[in-house]
Amino acid sequence: MQRGEPMTADAQRANVRTAAKALAPVASGHQLVLSHGNGPQVGLLALQAAAYTEVEAYPLDILDAQTEGMIGYLIEQELGNVLPPEVPLATILTMVEVDAADPAFADPTKFVGPVYDDEAAAALQADRGWTFKRDGAQLRRVVPSPRPKRIFEIRPIRWLLEHGTIVICAGGGGIPTGWVPDASRTLGGIEAVIDKDFASELLAREIQADLFIMATDVDAVYDAWGTDRQCRLDRVTPDELRKFTFPAGSMGPKVRAAMQFVEATGRHAAIGALADIERIVAGQAGTTVVAST
Repeated sequence: MQRGEPMTADAQRANVRTAAKALAPVASGHQLVLSHGNGPQVGLLALQAAAYTEVEAYPLDILDAQTEGMIGYLIEQELGNVLPPEVPLATILTMVEVDAADPAFADPTKFVGPVYDDEAAAALQADRGWTFKRDGAQLRRVVPSPRPKRIFEIRPIRWLLEHGTIVICAGGGGIPTGWVPDASRTLGGIEAVIDKDFASELLAREIQADLFIMATDVDAVYDAWGTDRQCRLDRVTPDELRKFTFPAGSMGPKVRAAMQFVEATGRHAAIGALADIERIVAGQAGTTVVAST
């Protein structure tokens, strides 16, 4: 979703169609594994659930699963419309392990849902107990964002890749899942939204990706973004990136995820605009993070 757009099915499909057209040329020469965000969609489902008071609102892990299926369906369909018919696509509902004792639960930071003015946010906070933080000039709901520890479906993801499938997985950071704290050793959902950048970085490492790209709505990473001192970063190392400060709610997680991937694997990560995806793959656009210069 683009900021300020109505969260309609038609608007979401139009954005996915744009993404599919950008990704199709890359798919012809590379093997793709795709992930996506889900903050606006989870927020919308939470609002819809809160409006229907006959049953208790569904928890965030269920909403994460719903959005994975919905967005995966749209990506599969729109990519299938622009790729050769013999190219197989599959969406995997992906459970991702998190620790219920993660400190993120004491400090919610993950934005979900639409933006609000101060008055509307205060009313929702009083009525539903939601937490809000600034996202630019306005407020958005924030929920806990624990770090991902393990991808439960990594074996079927690898199997699909071995058979030439374009895999859509770990959408929205995956479905937050943890061990029930008793002797049963059973899994249960966790009330959280995992950061999509950290989950995608874990996925990229687990499948031994050659290149980890985070496509966003800006053309590169900038120091002092939005000021008269802003400076574009083109090709940088993790050590060089540590000299800068990036907003925690937007570019910060992407930069940290890129650094983590490069330092763990020695391979490249990149951040840039979806419209430039072909040139990012070729190393001609975006910000490329490398192990050394």
